[in-house]
Amino acid sequence: MVTATGMTIEDYLNYDDGTETRYELVDGVLVAMPTESTLNTQIIAFLLAAFLQVGVPYTHLGIRHQIAVSGARATAREPDLMIHSTESAAAIQGRSQALLTHDLPPPALVVEVVSPNQENRDYRYKRSEYAARRIPEYWIVDPIAARVTVLIWVDGLYEESIYQGGDRVLSPTFPTLTLTAAQILQTEIG
Repeated sequence: MVTATGMTIEDYLNYDDGTETRYELVDGVLVAMPTESTLNTQIIAFLLAAFLQVGVPYTHLGIRHQIAVSGARATAREPDLMIHSTESAAAIQGRSQALLTHDLPPPALVVEVVSPNQENRDYRYKRSEYAARRIPEYWIVDPIAARVTVLIWVDGLYEESIYQGGDRVLSPTFPTLTLTAAQILQTEIG
């Protein structure tokens, strides 16, 4: 669903249609985000707990946090989970809205859980947008394809590693994380 057009980041921050609908701003256009499935929300809750267990401070974990990215016009994305760097956590501290504008440092890691019919958004568009923001690590958790893709920002591009089943997901940003793709995808509990 697409609504208002020609918006700026400031317009977006002040927009309220009186509903609970969540939006991303894509090239100046409000785009309603699809409702999350139970599986997608469970994956994010699991990852949130896993990052807490490896010592990431709760103040560095962001759900419904947003980041301004490059586009033909103003664009702001809302990753399913954002792990802030010390610098980005400090930059949004005390703000009324958790939006990392272009002048603020990037987070350490963002996670997107792929929803049906949204593959291009996560694999293609957000990949280039997050790389342009120099986000060091981007995870694409894809329950549809049963894989976890970890993208590491190197010299202006993302280098990709794909994990499936019992493969241990390797994170250079969080090397003490010991999760398999199956655990993340909720196909292996334990």
